[in-house]
Amino acid sequence: MYRKHAFLLLLLGLLVAASASAQLRIGLKGGLSTTDLNAQDFRVTDPGGIDRLEIGLKEARYGIHGGLVIRAQFNKFLVQPEILFNSNSATYEVNELGTQLLSIREEKFQYLDIPLLFGFKFGPLRLMAGPEGRVFINSASDLFEFSDYDQKFKDLTISWLAGAGLDIWNLMLDVRYEGNFNNFGDHIRFGNQKFDFSDTPSRWTFSVGFLFGGK
Repeated sequence: MYRKHAFLLLLLGLLVAASASAQLRIGLKGGLSTTDLNAQDFRVTDPGGIDRLEIGLKEARYGIHGGLVIRAQFNKFLVQPEILFNSNSATYEVNELGTQLLSIREEKFQYLDIPLLFGFKFGPLRLMAGPEGRVFINSASDLFEFSDYDQKFKDLTISWLAGAGLDIWNLMLDVRYEGNFNNFGDHIRFGNQKFDFSDTPSRWTFSVGFLFGGK
């Protein structure tokens, strides 16, 4: 919780500083993301140490995002915080080892993504990079059909991103690559055991936006 408050205070401070001395513009954006993972399966054991379930990532599906953009420009230098609602999902293949019963289970996630980007503008071209705070909002999971399944998401996780964009009139076109510091699935709990897929997810995001005001 402390990290979340610190990140939001830093963002607010930068906005106040930027609004005092820079050209400030506000916009809206939305787009798609695709997650890249090379995740290994993991096994869930019962209290006696016998393997009970084998869970593999079948697919990390396309996600959608949308929200608010605030851009402060100092000549060619840009500071651009964003507040984006992000929704995505993943499907797992679950093998119940005692019966060899295979099933497909889905999880859906909603986050508030808060990237804080710094960059330079060369004509219509922008090059930007920075940290991103991701605040957990909600999830729904078919894995709750297993009686001992539980999940524990971190309130705030930090990732990083970098990318390029084009400004055409008031339109923004962006492509970004995002890296993560946390293993995919590290929220998964069965009984008192914690699991993850031993791989940090990365994402490509593609978005279109519109800035109000300015040239």
